[in-house]
Amino acid sequence: MTDTDFDQQHIWHPYSSMPSALPAYPVKSASGVMLTLDDGRELVDGMASWWCAIHGYNVPQLNEAIENQLENMAHVMFGGLTHEPAVELAKKLVSITPEKLQSVFFADSGSVAVEIALKLALQYWHAKGDTQRQKFLALKGGYHGDTFAAMSVCDPVSGMHAMFNEVLPVHYFADAPSGQHNAQYTDADLNSFKQQIEQHHRKLAAVILEPIVQGAGGMRFYAPQFLQDVRALCDKHGVLLITDEIATGFGRTGKLFACEQANITPDIMCVGKALTGGYISLAATLMSNEIAGTISGGEPGLFMHGPTFMANPLACAVANASIELLLNSPWQQRVSNIETQLLRELKPARDLKQVKDVRVLGAIGVIETHQAVDQTAMCQAFVDAGVWVRPFSNLVYIMPSYIIEPDELTKLTSAMLHVVSRA
Repeated sequence: MTDTDFDQQHIWHPYSSMPSALPAYPVKSASGVMLTLDDGRELVDGMASWWCAIHGYNVPQLNEAIENQLENMAHVMFGGLTHEPAVELAKKLVSITPEKLQSVFFADSGSVAVEIALKLALQYWHAKGDTQRQKFLALKGGYHGDTFAAMSVCDPVSGMHAMFNEVLPVHYFADAPSGQHNAQYTDADLNSFKQQIEQHHRKLAAVILEPIVQGAGGMRFYAPQFLQDVRALCDKHGVLLITDEIATGFGRTGKLFACEQANITPDIMCVGKALTGGYISLAATLMSNEIAGTISGGEPGLFMHGPTFMANPLACAVANASIELLLNSPWQQRVSNIETQLLRELKPARDLKQVKDVRVLGAIGVIETHQAVDQTAMCQAFVDAGVWVRPFSNLVYIMPSYIIEPDELTKLTSAMLHVVSRA
């Protein structure tokens, strides 16, 4: 049995069956924005490893950070101990996120960061003696992760976790705004959310949403004014606001964090994915001193969470290097250039009869078709075209590394137009 056969028979890949009905292409190496398969074919990667590898692959500065840290300490428990990489990373996160966010809790993954955010909100109100606030308000079409509490605030009907609804906590959902990021915003976009928060605010621990970009739930963009109005309504009704910046953080939308598009500050923010430049799984949940202090001053006087690999030194070290590399690079211009090129080169897709919409924001390009695509056939067609693009549902999209060159990006957009036109 070949390694590929063994993989298909025994290894469960994300969102796949067992044995796998979808092929998994063996990767031998990766460098820059190129993936080299075992058979020698090279693919321009349009996915940045599910949006993480913002600097590309095999980055000397990030390699060095891990190698240097490995000589000192690969891991140490964070209970009762600390270390310089974690302290430095917390300093960086506090300095680059909105000023109100002063306390940092490290996590293993984005889903866990969301779990922590939800627990923080619940424990905050518990510490204040308000035990009625045990629900959350989220947006339809949203996605916040695959763990149980995170699933409960994902889209309850069309989301990928709808089958678990009967065992998940029941929360409240408002219609997502219909307008595009740069479209005319109307009061009607806010009506559903306003109605929900006015009706249920005494039961709400927090509102949770993806700022500006709804990612895996549909790759939709919305107007910054909606986020501003959400913040104002949360303030009016005394409800916490959680922003899930796991997909949007670290420059993806053209701002360092998407909440900056609307110039708002959340009470709790989740970050992950690009935090380590795609090297090691790490996430963080940031919160205000008001939340941290209230929890610490209430019963039981501490926050009830503690992952085994919390603040792993290798992950923190490479995260520090990744943030430095980002901030010291012309990332804003790079993302702006990618956006301009995507707008120009994906525009012809609007004329295809099978295409419902084309949208671009920052380093995100999306072609939405009227019908769900054949993922297996389309992935194979993209590999044959020398690119790695992995569509889902009726969405053919790319979120490339910021270092991608214009000719490499053109290869991706050309493949998208060609493959979609033949779908």
